[in-house]
Amino acid sequence: MIRAVVFDVGECLVDETREYGTWADWLGVPRHTFHAMFGAVIAQGRDYRETFQEFRPGFDLYDEREKRAAAGRPETFGEEDLYPDVRPALQRLRGDGLWLGIAGNQTVRAGRILRELFSDDVDLIGTSDDWGAAKPDPEFFKRVADVVPFEVDEILYVGDRCDNDIKPAGEAGMHTALVRRGPWATIQWGSAAAREMPTFHVEGLLELAECVRQFNGSAH
Repeated sequence: MIRAVVFDVGECLVDETREYGTWADWLGVPRHTFHAMFGAVIAQGRDYRETFQEFRPGFDLYDEREKRAAAGRPETFGEEDLYPDVRPALQRLRGDGLWLGIAGNQTVRAGRILRELFSDDVDLIGTSDDWGAAKPDPEFFKRVADVVPFEVDEILYVGDRCDNDIKPAGEAGMHTALVRRGPWATIQWGSAAAREMPTFHVEGLLELAECVRQFNGSAH
């Protein structure tokens, strides 16, 4: 029985096209070139942060975030960056009586933005900076399980990455849904991990409500 649905942030709720475009601008790299390298790094199974090293060896993402903020060009996102199915999907799941949460690898600043956008729509908003643990660390998913008021096997974690979302959430005992969008899911979709690990495969978040209904119906 699934009673709670918890969402990743980047490329699950938030389209990060604009955000990474501003990083290309900050580096002084053409956006098309930056995005191509970004995809190549992911396809090679490397950490996405290595993309920055390709253009500027020694690049420290934390320090550069601070420099951007000081320069009046901080990382940011807003309503216009949400995927169009996010709000209706949350409303549909809430209408079905499900407990909802958002939990991802995000900064304190991003956590504030998420609370401005979603505090009226979900029951929990948690970030890696809040908890001092980042995906795919099992501690992150332990924190999720600790704050959700149901058993761990009653939680559905929704994300776009097999490596950061689906695999560790599944190992924590949660059900999982892989949503096919963003660079990671697009690259990983045909892999054995993507085929075999998720409880559900969805093309968009509006499919989740019916997936949960059918799953819960078969549990009776």
